Amino acid sequence: MRQTAGPVIIDLIGLSVNAEEQELLQHPQVGGVILFARNYESPRQIAELCRAIRASRQSPLLIAVDQEGGRVQRFREGFTRLPAMGEVGQLSGHSSEQGAQWAYVCGWLMAAELMAVGVDLSFAPVLDLDRKWNTVIGDRSFGENPALIRSLAGTLMRGMHEAGMAATGKHFPGHGSVKTDSHLTLPIDLRSFSEIEKDDMQPFVNLIEAGIDALMPAHILFPEVDSHPVGFSRYWLQDVLRKKLKFSGIIFSDDLNMVGAEFAGDYPDRAEMALDAGCDIVLICNNRAGAIEILDRLPGKYNLPAARFNRLKSTLTRDLASLHASDAWKKNIDLLTQYRNIYESIR
Repeated sequence: MRQTAGPVIIDLIGLSVNAEEQELLQHPQVGGVILFARNYESPRQIAELCRAIRASRQSPLLIAVDQEGGRVQRFREGFTRLPAMGEVGQLSGHSSEQGAQWAYVCGWLMAAELMAVGVDLSFAPVLDLDRKWNTVIGDRSFGENPALIRSLAGTLMRGMHEAGMAATGKHFPGHGSVKTDSHLTLPIDLRSFSEIEKDDMQPFVNLIEAGIDALMPAHILFPEVDSHPVGFSRYWLQDVLRKKLKFSGIIFSDDLNMVGAEFAGDYPDRAEMALDAGCDIVLICNNRAGAIEILDRLPGKYNLPAARFNRLKSTLTRDLASLHASDAWKKNIDLLTQYRNIYESIR
């Protein structure tokens, strides 16, 4: 029988796997875990937690985190502090070569350090434009210029790839042009497809051409394009992403616990609608009851072949101490410090 991976990523409550979570991780519909700051105490502790998660089952399991840099960096003490990508974009305005090198270094360090403690994937890079009015995106974006974003994000992705980690672009087709936060409401963008395609979509188009491994759609409604928010829309995910843009990687839903996902109904309905629309894997975070509802009611037809799923798994096998002793890590840390100092001098 061909091995498959479950389509649901869940979260954990604390610093270790409790009894309920041990049971949940064995559920065939579970395909992975997303970690948060509450799950982190130290590099040693997070490495042990990752080992415990993997020991819970033999079938494929993905461990992910949001470690973008700036204000969205879940693991801090004991990890390299990464800049916000908006700072990298600002340095690029001063020197495109230095900005590109900083982006590469950030991608390499982020990936290498996470993999050294057992994490497969950081959900990065952010490909949204920073229009200066959406605070949930803000300096998580490289900037407002689509050409700048696709250049720097492509270079950061190259750093991730060369370290051994897959990259996930978010939030397709762009979250930066709405003023509201999809964590708190369902944003509505009244532009036409051609307007979205001209600017916001361009970084996604270019990163797909460059071989990005995964994408995460936004919980945003574009009523001039389709009657469903992007993450629940067959038009956006299949007609646009799969057919028009020829994207063949993994599609992750954004968190189904966000208010922007309430459009689709209760938690099992949200998961099923997202998967039917074209998502390969759905995330349910910060709502244990909702996660259990999904696992109890979701049909088993959505499992992914393990070979495709395993394309997202990290390839680095050394631990953090070995990484820190390597010439590559020392070189990139020195470069990170150099570019941070240059940025501080020009800001």
